[in-house]
Amino acid sequence: MITLYNQYKTAKIKAVAFMKAGQITSYLRALNEANKYKKLLISVASN
Repeated sequence: MITLYNQYKTAKIKAVAFMKAGQITSYLRALNEANKYKKLLISVASN
């Protein structure tokens, strides 16, 4: 679960960096990746 959280946190940091750089498509991909890890964290926590 800790690795999932670290991956989620890294994806969020990358998304913010892409947003600041103005790279919209990379920003959206990073947000999608962060959302994927967030869903995995919720499913692991509920089980």
